[in-house]
Amino acid sequence: MTSKNSNDDATPDADVAPDGVDVIKGYLKTLPAAPGVYRMVNGPGDVLYVGKAKSLAKRVASYTNLKRQSNRLRRMISETHSMEFVTTHTEAEALLLEANLIKRYRPRYNILLRDDKSFPKILLTGGHSFPRVVKHRGAETGKGDYFGPFASVWAVNETVTVLQRAFLLRTCSNSVFSNRSRPCLLFQIKRCSAPCVGRIGEDEYGALVAEARAFLSGDSQKIQQGLAVRMQHASDDQDYEAAAIFRDRIQALTRIQAHQDINLSGVGDADLIAAFQDGGNSCIQVFFFRGGRHFGNRAYFPSHAADDTEAKILEAFIGQFYDNKESPRRILVSHKLENQTLIADALGVKADRKVEVSCPERGDKRKLIGHALANAREALGRRLSDSASQRRLLDGLADALTLDAPPDRIEVYDNSHVSGTSAIGAMIVAGPDGLMKNAYRKFNIKNKEMAPGDDYAMMREVLERRFARAIKEDPDRRGDQWPDLVLIDGGAGQLGVALEVFSALEIDDVAVAGIAKGVERNAGRERIFLPGRDPISLKPRDPVLYFLQRLRDEAHRFAIGVHRAKRGKAQQKSPLDGVPGIGPKRKKALLHHFGSARAVSDAGLADLEAVDGVSRAMARKIYDWFNG
Repeated sequence: MTSKNSNDDATPDADVAPDGVDVIKGYLKTLPAAPGVYRMVNGPGDVLYVGKAKSLAKRVASYTNLKRQSNRLRRMISETHSMEFVTTHTEAEALLLEANLIKRYRPRYNILLRDDKSFPKILLTGGHSFPRVVKHRGAETGKGDYFGPFASVWAVNETVTVLQRAFLLRTCSNSVFSNRSRPCLLFQIKRCSAPCVGRIGEDEYGALVAEARAFLSGDSQKIQQGLAVRMQHASDDQDYEAAAIFRDRIQALTRIQAHQDINLSGVGDADLIAAFQDGGNSCIQVFFFRGGRHFGNRAYFPSHAADDTEAKILEAFIGQFYDNKESPRRILVSHKLENQTLIADALGVKADRKVEVSCPERGDKRKLIGHALANAREALGRRLSDSASQRRLLDGLADALTLDAPPDRIEVYDNSHVSGTSAIGAMIVAGPDGLMKNAYRKFNIKNKEMAPGDDYAMMREVLERRFARAIKEDPDRRGDQWPDLVLIDGGAGQLGVALEVFSALEIDDVAVAGIAKGVERNAGRERIFLPGRDPISLKPRDPVLYFLQRLRDEAHRFAIGVHRAKRGKAQQKSPLDGVPGIGPKRKKALLHHFGSARAVSDAGLADLEAVDGVSRAMARKIYDWFNG
């Protein structure tokens, strides 16, 4: 994304700038040394900039010294024809008003939050003997308990469905509830306890509501452990139908309570906000934690000047983001903010309670920040790939690899297997419009004579099949299925295999290169192998290198996904039966804890380590087996 203000660094006309300075000087005589908000307005009446100040007189006076301003601000001053002011009681109030006015006027010289939609929540309704669980968006005017926010409607729908399965709460309206004469389909599929027709009493239903409320408040482990005990008791009493119900509820709970390495006890209710900047563009990732659990995340791409820092962008973002949202008690940020205390005070005034804003420097919270920054980096990469900058990346790639022209179709190849079993080859495709997922292809390795795990033989088979078919179906290359560039995940060996295949098939007009991770497999130290040349390395911050990393990682992701699907289909017995070191005792402990083998395969390391009889080393072995 190109910033609206990216061209604002041009030096203004010297004959125009002083007029703006004279306009500003004209207001200084009457400005108080009090907190407030000011607006700079151009000739047609458009608001150019909205700012806040602890002292309006001092802040506005600073604009009269052009030597201390950046080129962008000097241009803004040159366009100023009038100013408007609002005084406030405190600087915190000024900060809140500034955010409100920025969202209202959308000034071109401010950092702007472009996407400011409200977030959905979950509502456990009140005022009824049998509360229902529903998704909610908007003002919290109805009776009941609200939980959230969630990052998307999809996340809410998924959670509501899981809550139905785990706690059997109704979702129907009160009018439908009061007019039913027999249970609906949800009761038949075990997603409602049918209180509408008396299949469950008010006290028993109230206990389910209390469990759901505690679960959404963060007390999931205790509830899950209680269900496991009740399931075991029912099984011991040979009440297998009741045990199956408890098993199903445990399975439902594990879907939304799992740690998956990003949940963190002790965080409570918090928002984590991280900013990543590259090439004059920025992405801000907001992660929502409620009750210590991750409720999803959302990426934002604010408009700002090319020289704005991450800290400055974060500060502007927070003010606008919480203008129409309730802030949690804790906000964790990736960069130390200049007005961090002021922002916390302002949000506290708005929420009528204390709000903490901090920048963790170590420990688990800093790890969360690192995770959010990684997500921001990836989101920005995707954003850039889907924009016009994709063409610039292709131009840069052509220069780096000395291609005759920027490639319109890039094919990237990778293999995946576990000790030679369930081996597959994968091909992804990219072009001027980004990733072309409808062109992805998978190849089941058919050669039974190759040695297990022979990556070279697998790559040879994949390339031979791919290009032999291309020659057969489009020998004149009139279609758009022939690549301009083939990238192989690997080094000199894999590149040599590709060149042998191309030579045998007499293909001499398709560029080919291998990309291998560098020393200690560190990203940023990749080496690019080209025919007849020494390996080359691009600068660590080169956008072209980042583009190649993304292509390679996408090929790896696709290959792993295809491989897992094939491996899972091949296992007719329980997936746990194939895990080395898992005997009947550990298998029983895992199934009791998670409810199903699928839930075990989806679990994170922290969840696996919490199972009785599973050591840290064994948890890692199980996790790697399902996520290898």
